[in-house]
Amino acid sequence: MRNYILILIVVLASCQPEKYDLIIRQGTVYDGSGKAPVVTDIGINADTIAVIGDLTRAKGKTEINASGLAVSPGFINMLSWATESLILDGNSQADIRQGVTLEVFGEGWSMGPLNEKMKADQHDAMKRNPDWQYDIDWTTLGEYLQSLERRGIAPNVASFVGATTLRIHELGYANRLPTAEEMERMKALVKQAMEEGALGVGSSLIYAPANYSSTEELIELCKVAGQYGGMYITHMRSEGNNIFGAVNETIRIAREGNLPAEIYHLKMAGKDNWWKLDSVMAMIDKANKEGLRITADMYTYPAGATGLDATMPPWVQEGGIKEWIKRLQDPKIRKKALDEMRKPSDKWENLLLMAGSPDRVLLLDFANDSLKRFIGKTLADVAAIYGKSPEETAMDLVIADSTRVGTAYFMMSEENIKRQIALPYLSFGSDAESPATEGVFIKTNTHPRAYGNFARLLGKYVRDEKVISLEEAIRKLTSLPASNLNIQKRGSLKPGFYADIAIFDPAKVQDHATFEKPHQYATGMVHVLVNGTQVLKEGEHTGARPGRVVRGPGWKKE
Repeated sequence: MRNYILILIVVLASCQPEKYDLIIRQGTVYDGSGKAPVVTDIGINADTIAVIGDLTRAKGKTEINASGLAVSPGFINMLSWATESLILDGNSQADIRQGVTLEVFGEGWSMGPLNEKMKADQHDAMKRNPDWQYDIDWTTLGEYLQSLERRGIAPNVASFVGATTLRIHELGYANRLPTAEEMERMKALVKQAMEEGALGVGSSLIYAPANYSSTEELIELCKVAGQYGGMYITHMRSEGNNIFGAVNETIRIAREGNLPAEIYHLKMAGKDNWWKLDSVMAMIDKANKEGLRITADMYTYPAGATGLDATMPPWVQEGGIKEWIKRLQDPKIRKKALDEMRKPSDKWENLLLMAGSPDRVLLLDFANDSLKRFIGKTLADVAAIYGKSPEETAMDLVIADSTRVGTAYFMMSEENIKRQIALPYLSFGSDAESPATEGVFIKTNTHPRAYGNFARLLGKYVRDEKVISLEEAIRKLTSLPASNLNIQKRGSLKPGFYADIAIFDPAKVQDHATFEKPHQYATGMVHVLVNGTQVLKEGEHTGARPGRVVRGPGWKKE
């Protein structure tokens, strides 16, 4: 009798439906591998995918009907500048509404390590732009990331340690090689950052003071990151006239630093350089065949965005913004800089010349209220108003605004964009903040990539122009960058992986932001989960902020 009762209990238990915290039902599931999708269910418990398969008999505390929708791993933004926008608004509206669940920082500048002088400089910069003020309650990079998590953020965050930041920490803005002692301290800072969870070393070599760094200096920093399984990621020294030399430098750093390398926002800048893509691809292919791992990322627009500093020679910017402005006000120095701004050079990257004309240089962002009337105008427009040359006008705007002045440069070929999207080793990054269509964000313009980079890929280039398949696009947005970054349990839909999930309508996903009107959200993303918590529901932000720090392979728990 007793055995009969036990058997009955087991049978009855087996008839009870399984229970999950959340079930996504009958979605077209793209697991991130690039394989064809399958229509199935996903069961989630807490922050983790528990099962993928037929859950007809199971019950979820919450259930999402994903019938007719694509279900994908959350997207990884390989180049994010949401470092400050997440402090001001942790909801990350622009990127969450595109399915981005991980923001990766560190293009040359990282939010740590800081010293007291660097903190003072940041506070001084905030005074010039009071809408963007916040408490600096951290010193190291790891402390910054923990500060974001503590404040509450919707997406996950990760970061490279910036080579520019390391150089400023030890050398300030001096244009010289580090001493042996300074180099050792910089390497020690890389070691500390890697053990705090940095993904590797990031550089941005067209800007001062970053371009004061030698190749050998970068190799020494990368050797430390490589020992922890990190990677080198770079805005190369040239994306135009000297791009072959820049690619060779990147490959050399990867080889001698003994680590993988990625090229930020791959592009051939300037019409005279568009033909170089074939050669650059061949260089990367050759390096990969030799056993290196060279990858790249890009944004999906024909214009880049940076500042008016990219129109001026690096030497005039030495010492930081105050010294830069002083030099621009010295007639002798000003004349020398103007002469260099008007001549093509392989020694520095002149984006004004690469754009081709000042009417292809769009002004996006000013701190000074009196200059905000120029937002949305071209450099040619303002030069006509000032009655001066475009080069002199650029100088005057920097002086008047006491900033580098946010600027977009139209430099790229649409044909090259499509060819690059199809490269098997290429992923995607917005190279922008993650703003909202309200508050401080709408007081100035931004590049439309801040609102549309990922939706533009899925709508324009995948659905409409069929440059690549949807499953391949999802691989490039998820498992490829996760693998390149050497991070665990993210980037794929698998049992045991964190439940970072994007659910969208492939027929409706669409970017709407334009250069004229950038503050417009993308549409077509229906639901987004971060660590198992729903942050987007029926296309609207839930206000949830479950984002966490994602740490690299060198992380040592305290």
